Amino acid sequence: MQFTAQQIATLIQGKLEGNPDAKVSDVARIEEAVEGSLCFLSNPKYEEYLYTSKASIIIVNETLELSKPVQPTLIRVKDAYSGFAFLLEKYNEMVSGGSKTGIEQPSFVAKTAKLGKDVYIGAFSYIGENAVLGDGVKVYPGCYIGRNVVIGAGSMFYSGVKIYDECVLGSRVVIHSGSVIGGDGFGFAPLGDGTYRKIPQMGNAVIEDDVEIGANTTIDRATMGSTIIRKGVKLDNLIMVGHNAEIGEHTVIAAQTGISGSTKIGKNCIIGGQVGIVGHIQLADGTRINAQSGLSKSITTRNTTVNGTPAFDHKSSLKSQAIFRNLPEMQQRLQKLEETIQELTALLSTQNLEYKK
Repeated sequence: MQFTAQQIATLIQGKLEGNPDAKVSDVARIEEAVEGSLCFLSNPKYEEYLYTSKASIIIVNETLELSKPVQPTLIRVKDAYSGFAFLLEKYNEMVSGGSKTGIEQPSFVAKTAKLGKDVYIGAFSYIGENAVLGDGVKVYPGCYIGRNVVIGAGSMFYSGVKIYDECVLGSRVVIHSGSVIGGDGFGFAPLGDGTYRKIPQMGNAVIEDDVEIGANTTIDRATMGSTIIRKGVKLDNLIMVGHNAEIGEHTVIAAQTGISGSTKIGKNCIIGGQVGIVGHIQLADGTRINAQSGLSKSITTRNTTVNGTPAFDHKSSLKSQAIFRNLPEMQQRLQKLEETIQELTALLSTQNLEYKK
């Protein structure tokens, strides 16, 4: 597909500088762009490429001041990164079948299920008894939607998503392939003979509006009540959320993080990759956890940044890391000091003087 600079500027409400008829057919990084490419510039570190780029169209911030003439057509917007992301989103909808509707065969839709307008159900999908799918919901091939599941308007599930019985999902929820919502929580009671008895998991999982969940992420159903993912949360691939956990609004979590059961995470938190969080603790709003940290206790102060295992204050952890790197040198210095003290002690002894520490 080809698009003109004028079409793109109209779509993202940008101001044109250059040829309105310039055409693009693909997107590229600014340092690799060729004629016919669309790219963007938001990081000042890459500004040098603006003056040498062969791209046909570049989206830039409206505040950018040029130091040299440029060849590409520019489209100025308030935030170049957001504008470019919006374009990619619209293009992805066009090429990924976002406008598809209807029920492909073979698939199974229970007679008691309720489907809204313009719903799409891909082949080999299963829609259970009394499931409710809102207007415009897209269920790609090979998905499972259990009984009594409720899904809000505009939500989209990529191939292979599994939604267990009784779960409730809001509007505009996006779940990527392989994710499982509402699987049993890890609940087992130890018995006297060393074996374990499974504790039935009777609750559900609730996903609120505008949540996006990456591929192969699992969110367990609650033992009783609900595991809750609040509105606007963004979860990366390969994340595990335990039973009865709660993640606050607009929190973002990177890949391979594990959140144990009954943990309560506040709003607007940022959690790096491969973080481990124990159960039954609380994290205050705005908490930031660096990658590969291990959290073993609650954080009660807002906007705290922690690091390390066990995680503690970020600045203190950096100082500790610096000391740790210097331990070999410090050990050598300590050994030299001990040798010097021994030599001085021996010298004093030969002179029949008492050495006092």
